[in-house]
Amino acid sequence: MELNNLRPAKGSTKTAKRIGRGEGSTRGGTSTKGHKGAQSRSGYSRKAGFEGGQMPLYRRVPKSGFKNFNRVEYTAINLSALQHLVDSKSITEIDIDTLRANGLVGKNDLVKILAKGDITSKIEVKAHAFSQKAIQLIEAQGGTATKL
Repeated sequence: MELNNLRPAKGSTKTAKRIGRGEGSTRGGTSTKGHKGAQSRSGYSRKAGFEGGQMPLYRRVPKSGFKNFNRVEYTAINLSALQHLVDSKSITEIDIDTLRANGLVGKNDLVKILAKGDITSKIEVKAHAFSQKAIQLIEAQGGTATKL
């Protein structure tokens, strides 16, 4: 076997349909587009969700529910993640900038500290929100939880 005789396995590839290349190709003439009408013209594009005139699915299915535009969405950070920060970087004061610098939250994220995991160090935590259990666990170790 050499580079000049490498070929795909027999039957694994198909030749493309060559449309609009004369009558002898059996795909000349109307080039598989039927006769006349918008669909045979160049530049035609069917509307997304069009079902041949039938009422499309997105209009048959009723609307439901609502989106609460007053909802405040927080990025959840667990106590185990804070303990990991303390262990790896030996940080005692954790605020939003510290979490950003370590890639735990994005630039405009609101942060809520949750109580999953254990905390074994005395730390100062500043965040937008805390669960009650998280506050208890942080203060049990002698740390402080400050809401921004």
